[in-house]
Amino acid sequence: MVWKISQSYGVRAINKMFSIEKNLCESVIEQNETKQYKWKDGLFIAPECQERFLVMSDVPEMKSHNIFMVGLAQLVKEYWVERTGPEFHSVLVTLEGGGTLHTDAGCFDISPSTMSFLPAGKPFRFELSPLYQHWKMVWLLLTDVEHWRDIHALSRPVFHFDSCESVWSLVSLTHKEIGGRATFRNLMLSELVKILSNVDKSLSDTHMRVLSVLNSVESQLQLNWTVSAIAARSYLSEEQLNRVVKKIVGMSTRDYLISLRMKKAVDLLDNKDWSVKMIALRLGYADPNNFTHRFKKFYGVSPRQYRSLKR
Repeated sequence: MVWKISQSYGVRAINKMFSIEKNLCESVIEQNETKQYKWKDGLFIAPECQERFLVMSDVPEMKSHNIFMVGLAQLVKEYWVERTGPEFHSVLVTLEGGGTLHTDAGCFDISPSTMSFLPAGKPFRFELSPLYQHWKMVWLLLTDVEHWRDIHALSRPVFHFDSCESVWSLVSLTHKEIGGRATFRNLMLSELVKILSNVDKSLSDTHMRVLSVLNSVESQLQLNWTVSAIAARSYLSEEQLNRVVKKIVGMSTRDYLISLRMKKAVDLLDNKDWSVKMIALRLGYADPNNFTHRFKKFYGVSPRQYRSLKR
């Protein structure tokens, strides 16, 4: 999807918007209410604005989650986007500051701690509000599929949303993994989809804390991780931890830890310069025999047999 830039129109629209003090919704659209407003495709982004993007070429896993594109935005000065009949659903998750949204249904204030849902095929315009003069948000373009119907069914396009920080954190963590760990990217996207699909069931601080610890586990598999150690770092009992981890990844903490190590083992076995003993130590197994036993139970063959089969 490509947005056409109409800068001269944008400057005129923003000048009109900032010249009005009484009603923030009295933008260029409101001033044309005596005749039907003619929607246009365009955008204006001031040089001072900052945005980071996630696209499918960076994060291929987004396709299976029906996410076309994601952005982290820190907006100041001037900013607006206008669409006539977008192909994708647009979601704005506002953490700080805010903007003004115009649709066929009217004008809406976009304030902090809100989510805005703009359905595919419907015209809209959103712009930085002079009331806030800055806007920190996550925007997402979602594929027009059945999965997102629950959000579409909400009565208002802007509504209170308690998980704004969680969405920002999940997208930021995914952005840091561009070119990195596909498993972790997929985990972050799965949690993001859960939040967006259940807007009335916010992701708790406990879930975010466990996700942070699981991130540390995956990046330091050489350590002697145990379920009790992970539970302690998550400030949970083992029973509570297992309940949360199963909800996040669909398996117990122990099974998830084994799965992480075994999947990494396959990658390391492709490196012929690494002995089985070295790989075992790299994955947190002080006893290579224990590693071999676990690998054979997981894949049905020993590490050496696996390596010979790859030749």
